[in-house]
Amino acid sequence: MPPSHATVRFCHVLKLSFMSQENVVPLRLHVDVDLGPRSYRVDVVPGLLHEIGEIAHQRFAGKKRCAILTDSIVGPLYAEAALHSLQAAGCHVTLITVPSGESSKSLRTAETVCSQMARAGLDRKSFLVALGGGVIGDLGGFCASMYQRGIPYLQCPTTVLSQVDSSVGGKTGVNLPDAKNMVGAFHQPAHVIADTRTLSSLPAREWNEGFAEIIKHACIRDAGMLPLIEKAANRSDEALMAELIRRNIAIKARIVEADEFETQGLRALLNFGHTLGHAIEAAAGYGKLLHGEAISLGLRAAAWLSVRLSTLTSADAEAITRLLKQYHLPTVLGSEFQTEEILQIARMDKKFEHGKVRFILLPHLGDALVSQEVTEDDLRAALAELRH
Repeated sequence: MPPSHATVRFCHVLKLSFMSQENVVPLRLHVDVDLGPRSYRVDVVPGLLHEIGEIAHQRFAGKKRCAILTDSIVGPLYAEAALHSLQAAGCHVTLITVPSGESSKSLRTAETVCSQMARAGLDRKSFLVALGGGVIGDLGGFCASMYQRGIPYLQCPTTVLSQVDSSVGGKTGVNLPDAKNMVGAFHQPAHVIADTRTLSSLPAREWNEGFAEIIKHACIRDAGMLPLIEKAANRSDEALMAELIRRNIAIKARIVEADEFETQGLRALLNFGHTLGHAIEAAAGYGKLLHGEAISLGLRAAAWLSVRLSTLTSADAEAITRLLKQYHLPTVLGSEFQTEEILQIARMDKKFEHGKVRFILLPHLGDALVSQEVTEDDLRAALAELRH
C-alpha cells in the first residue's frame, strides 16, 4: 500500500526461524543485509574478534592502513585482540581511544578522532574499525563517513544494544547539546562482527538496557519472540542469546532493506518508543539515563497511546511493561522531569515535520504503524501516565 499523508503501515509479516533451547544452535550465525552495492554481512559468532584481521583482508584487499576507534572501558578489554589480529594480517594499525560515555558522541570528539587519523597517515585507501558500544559505533561510522569524504569501516559492537540495533543500518551521527543524533550521515558498514563473547563482561545495567531495543523489535515485528526474551533474562544460555541477537538483527535488516534512507516511512517503525524516549534521555542530561533506560519509558508511553489511539489491548500493553520490569528497566517517570521541557526537546526531533509528529503505534503485538494523528496533548497525557 503506498504511503499516505496520515498513516504508513508495513503489513509484511517477517517469518524467521525459531530455534528452541532444545535445538543445537550453530556456533556461527549470520545475517545478510541486501542493499545492492552497499550490501554486507553480519556475523554473530563467539570469539570472532580474533578473526578480524582475516575478515579485513577479505573485505579490503590492498588496504593495509587502519585505525581502531574504541573507548576507555572497552579498549583495555578487547583492543589488544583486534590489534594483534589486524597486525597478523599485515595491517598498520593506529589505536584511538576516547572517554567512555555519551559525552564522546559530539562534533568536538569527531574532530579529534579525524585529526588523529590524519596524523597517523590514513588516506582514502584506509579503513576504520569501530570497537565498542553504540556511542563508538555511531561516532566511528560518522568519522568514517566524513574522513577523506568517506572511507569504509567495520562495526565491532560489544554490547547487547549495539549488536541488535545500532551496528546495523548505516545510521551514524553525533549529538548536539540540546538534541540527540542531530548531525550525521547514512554510511553502511562493510561488515559487522558481533562477537557475543564480549557480552559476558557487561555489567547488569548495560546488559539490561539492550533489552529495551529487543522488546521493541518484538513489539513491532515479531511477537513470537517474547517468550524467548523472558528465557534470556538469566544470562545463562549463550546459544539462546546468540539466536536472539541473530533474530533481532534479521528484523532490522529486513526493514532497512525496504527503506534504507527512511524515505518510504517503513524504517520509521524502528522508532517505536523513541519519540519520547529520546526527549527524556536529553532532558535527563546525556549519560544520566542509559539509552535503553530512556527508551523503556518511551515504550511504556507508546504502548499506552497505542491502547488509547489504536487497537492494542490493555493486557498487551501491561505485558510490555511487565517485560521491561523483568529487565529492571524504568517504567515510571520521576518528578524531576518537567513535561514542557520534554515536549520542547521532542519538537526538535527529526520525527517532527511541519509541526506534526510521526508517532509509532501498535494495533497489536507484532505489528506497527506510523501515525501523524498523535497530538502534543496526547504526548502530555502519555507523560502524565508515566508518572504513575
